Amino acid sequence: MGIKNDAAATATSSLDELIEKAGGCAVVDGGLATQLEAHGASINDPLWSALCLINDPHLIKKVHMEYLEAGADILVTSSYQATLPGFLSRGLSIEEAETLLRKSVSLATEARDEFWYLISKATEGEYNRALVAASIGSYGAYLADGSEYSGNYGPNVSLEKLKDFHRRRLQVLVQACPDLLAFETIPNKLETQAIVELLEEENFSVPSWICYSSLDGDSAPSGESFEECLDIINKSNQVVAAGINCAPPRFIDGLVQKFKQLTDKVIVVYPNSGERWDARAKKWLPSECSEENDLVVLARRWQDSGARLIGGCCRTSPAAIQAISKALKAKP
Repeated sequence: MGIKNDAAATATSSLDELIEKAGGCAVVDGGLATQLEAHGASINDPLWSALCLINDPHLIKKVHMEYLEAGADILVTSSYQATLPGFLSRGLSIEEAETLLRKSVSLATEARDEFWYLISKATEGEYNRALVAASIGSYGAYLADGSEYSGNYGPNVSLEKLKDFHRRRLQVLVQACPDLLAFETIPNKLETQAIVELLEEENFSVPSWICYSSLDGDSAPSGESFEECLDIINKSNQVVAAGINCAPPRFIDGLVQKFKQLTDKVIVVYPNSGERWDARAKKWLPSECSEENDLVVLARRWQDSGARLIGGCCRTSPAAIQAISKALKAKP
């Protein structure tokens, strides 16, 4: 399905080259919203961290710089919950909304370029020039009702509705020239199909990854098997990586092994801290597993099982990413 054009092939080789330079496993950054809140941002809002694109863009860039200093090889942008309908509901014009989407990419790109300029003068071999992945949250993330963790979009959400929902946001993000597209917390097979078809229809030259959460460590949040989801991904040349984000660390090793059996795509994992999000109460609940406190040990295990991109999601910090980076890049 689809033919990879020269630009996409070049971008894919850039990801492969980054993984090789990183020693076989590149490091994705950590929780953006967590760190924004640590700097005093108020994001208890349906736009979540994307609210800072309006109110505190300088904090977004600051957090990107912190993750680069921690050793992140890939920056994920602040556009997870940044949608055109979401911005329009706040009274912004379509032009203003699209400008904010582009800003999410430019803030990460500027941070990357400024950091690379500074460290390339001062250090040798300690860092890699990071790639920027434009975050695209699921339809459920836009709804802000927790449905990205259930996949239950109701009977009125069709394949075409999901494609229409994602289309213009993707077009705008691609215009901003990210290195990658990161589809995050996709909860079901239907949205996977919508993404793959949309990427083919638009013939974007930017390679993508698709990540799922998991409530049971075995299947997608909808209850559908990962085999069903990955059968769709495996037919796409534009999706170069697949994996798990914002699931508890205790699920990750088994899921990496499962994905390794089901796909030849690069496997990407960036779990949350192990704390559980209560979508109704809108608060984090403590982790049920003490082992999850040692992400360094777990990250090495995930690498051994076949993960090639490893980072953190909600409630992880630059300190956690720094520890993971040092562990994964340690010379034998």
